[in-house]
Amino acid sequence: MILTVNQSIYIHFLKVGNISNSSVLQIGSTGKMQTMSQLYNTGGFTVPAETAAIEESATPLVPLSPF
Repeated sequence: MILTVNQSIYIHFLKVGNISNSSVLQIGSTGKMQTMSQLYNTGGFTVPAETAAIEESATPLVPLSPF
């Protein structure tokens, strides 16, 4: 059985309190979610980039919440 659902969602205000890595914010419905990853070379580079220099710091660059 093939079921096609068309929906229109209008969001006038959306407040997200917290979202972390590998979280999914879903608006609407889905029967099956498929992951997709795409890699593009939009700069036309032909060789790998230089290795980044590692600078260690005592304080984090991004302040993290205690939770």
